[in-house]
Amino acid sequence: MDWGTELWDQYDIIEKHTQSGLELVEKYVKFVKERTEIEQNYAKQLRNLSKKYNLKRSGKDEPDSRFSSYQSFLDVVNEMNDYAGQRELIAENLMMNICIDLTKYLQELKQERKMYLIEAKRAQQSLESTYKQLDSSKKRFEREWREAERTAQYAEKTDQDLNATKADVEKAKQQAHMRSHVAEECKNDYAAQLQKYNKEQSQFYFNEMPLIFNKLQDLDERRVRKLAQGYILFSDTERHVMPIIGKCLEGITKAGTNVNDRNDTMVVIEQNKSGFERPGDVEFEDYSQGINRTSSESSLGTPKGPMDILGRNRSKNFWLFSKKSKFSVKTPFVCELLQPTVTEDFTHLPPEQRRKRLQQKLEEICRELQKEVDQSEALGKMKDVYEKNPQMGDPASLASQISQTSQNMERLTGERVKYEAWLAEALGRGETLHYKSHTFNNNGAHDVLGPDGAHSDESIPDPSQAIYAEFDDDFEDEELTAPIGNCTAMYSFPGASEGTISMQEGEVLAVVEEDKGDGWTRVRRNDGDEGYIPTSYVSIDLKK
Repeated sequence: MDWGTELWDQYDIIEKHTQSGLELVEKYVKFVKERTEIEQNYAKQLRNLSKKYNLKRSGKDEPDSRFSSYQSFLDVVNEMNDYAGQRELIAENLMMNICIDLTKYLQELKQERKMYLIEAKRAQQSLESTYKQLDSSKKRFEREWREAERTAQYAEKTDQDLNATKADVEKAKQQAHMRSHVAEECKNDYAAQLQKYNKEQSQFYFNEMPLIFNKLQDLDERRVRKLAQGYILFSDTERHVMPIIGKCLEGITKAGTNVNDRNDTMVVIEQNKSGFERPGDVEFEDYSQGINRTSSESSLGTPKGPMDILGRNRSKNFWLFSKKSKFSVKTPFVCELLQPTVTEDFTHLPPEQRRKRLQQKLEEICRELQKEVDQSEALGKMKDVYEKNPQMGDPASLASQISQTSQNMERLTGERVKYEAWLAEALGRGETLHYKSHTFNNNGAHDVLGPDGAHSDESIPDPSQAIYAEFDDDFEDEELTAPIGNCTAMYSFPGASEGTISMQEGEVLAVVEEDKGDGWTRVRRNDGDEGYIPTSYVSIDLKK
């Protein structure tokens, strides 16, 4: 069934229907554009949110950066930023594949529909013109026929009149004959016009208009199919990015599962433990016997009790763990009333914190020294080139830079020696300290020492990893030390350096000696092999 057969007399309906269909396409394009704007605004807000909460803008030495919960939050923020990118992709595809494509197709349909309507209008005007000619010939035939009848009646009346002359009768008959002949010609013309009109009318209703209607029907069906494809693309555009969005959501889930509460607890301990021994019992002071109180108030043997402080500061509350309480290096239990003076060798810090700060400071000095060494080598090479090729430059112009670089190297070398001595002092606990001077290479790295002082090729990701280490004289003791806990390897470690031991991811080892702040833990296998491994490579569970 088609419009040309069934709707041959519904031109106005067809014209209105096709116009309504095009308006629906325009309405859908507008709908998709507004959806695109929503996606773009949503993606923009998500990106701003990710940027606002991106903690990477904090300092590189941020203490919280070592916590798994901190890193997982960064992962969540990054995944949300990637999720925003997928929303932007949806908006872009909606605009390109639906809005722009449908708008272009709509313009083509409008132009095609306009052409068909012009053809229909032209055929209708032609038929109307033919009908006007038919009507005109019909009216002329009617007029001439009546005039012929009137002249015929007059001629007959004149012929019967006895008073009329022969000439009057002959004239009346000639007039009647002439009118009759004109009426006959009008009749023939009317018949010809009628035949022509009927032919054109048949052509109009059975050929021309049905063809135009069928073309409009094909146009409308193509419009409907294209619109249906636009509906499907509306969902497919988002469905195509759902796998990537799913990966973003999986990444957020993985970030949650990567949070290790036990590891975060160990990080808090490692970052903040002071290294002080717990205070002993406060001795009883018998004032009734006049005890000599000339001993040092800061003596570890007879520490000053908190009540003595209360006696002098009765107006102040005494809290052992308040933020205002500061423990002295020599008397860890006594609250200092004044803030400790910050010193260059970090003696104002607890032992463990001091050791870590010295290690970090020494690494910074070594990096700066390496830069100066590289610059010195570069200036030396440039000076040699200038000496061999004076046209390229004056060697004397480099003297000030070479001198400044040498002074910087001397200054940094002195600081390095100074901090190495302080670090050796901080590490010294009655054990042998194996130490090797730093050497520098062209790639800006300094030698990393294993637990026995040998070079280690393994890069430890722990930012506080020391380049020094201490260990007992021999690994192979005659009597095996009882383990103090177990550890599980989170990463594989080759153990290429002397004194270290290899391990595979997931392997369980016995902990023989706890990390002393240098980044190495001594472990033992079931077969008796012992050695050091990076503390940050394992999850440790110590016996209580």
